[in-house]
Amino acid sequence: MPHSSGPSASSPSCAMVDLFGRRVTYLRLSVTDRCDLRCVYCMAEDMTFLPRDQVLSIEELDLLAAAFIAAGVTKLRITGGEPLVRKGVMDLFAGLSRHLAAGRLKELTLTTNGTLLARHAEGLARAGVKRVNVSLDTLDAARFRTITRRGSLGVVMDGIRAALEAGLKVKLNAVALAGVTPDEVFDLIDFAHGHGMDLTFIETMPLGDVGVDRIDQYYPLDALRRLIETRLTLTDTTEGTGGPARYARVAETGWRLGFITPMSHSFCESCNRVRVSATGMLHTCLGQEDAFDLKTPLRAGTDGAALRATIAAAIRAKPRGHDFVIARNGTPALARHMSALGG
Repeated sequence: MPHSSGPSASSPSCAMVDLFGRRVTYLRLSVTDRCDLRCVYCMAEDMTFLPRDQVLSIEELDLLAAAFIAAGVTKLRITGGEPLVRKGVMDLFAGLSRHLAAGRLKELTLTTNGTLLARHAEGLARAGVKRVNVSLDTLDAARFRTITRRGSLGVVMDGIRAALEAGLKVKLNAVALAGVTPDEVFDLIDFAHGHGMDLTFIETMPLGDVGVDRIDQYYPLDALRRLIETRLTLTDTTEGTGGPARYARVAETGWRLGFITPMSHSFCESCNRVRVSATGMLHTCLGQEDAFDLKTPLRAGTDGAALRATIAAAIRAKPRGHDFVIARNGTPALARHMSALGG
């Protein structure tokens, strides 16, 4: 595991402000495309994953993260696939913790499906992780099995319990699904807030081939919020965690609900995030098809100048916004004319 600060540690930082004045401080870094679940809104049941030689090594992921941190990123979220299935991922967390100790990084966190959280919760806490996001769309064991096509609700619950016992702050993420979320929304709120966890609802996004029609899954969060407000009192707040969620505090519980609405409300004007895939492709907007290859300059074996230049060029090219459209066949359609108009 490398313990230098990366290829850009001693050089001027990259320009992390885009042409629209947005400062990019948040990197979501995927360490694998693999997952041990096959959630119906995320993956097709029969997946073909990337050959391992196409995926960045743990050492390369560490160097890439260091380059972004030197350029001005202060929040780093490790994602997947399911990040905890990646061999060596805990070594990556241990190495990245040096940036927390040095004050270069304000937060190191991850999003997980929770299946391996019980095994790794204490190690994550030792590495300086303070909070994790856990995906949990239902509290019904049979429905959980159907949604994930193979998962066990009990295993995820054990993971959540272990994370809380390790001192990690847990936020639950629930994808809003027609025929599921309206039936369970109050149970989910009771469970989350009853255990001291915020809960964020997420609209389904038309990304990837999942083998089903997305229009049948989609449930707008405007409708969900109206349902919640038939029983609970919500007050909007400007509080945030650096991500795209808009939060409201529930008067009856004192805890928060988050709403991430890429379909019904654009949050592009305040976007401070970029994503890097496990293959080293930098995506500055999920709603656009443009991507920048970081793997080639990363592996060039130079002083890192090419990598820094590519990152800076990508930030300058970050688009104003996205516009998702769910087509009837479930495939993504990008209304680029809307994006050109600022949508």
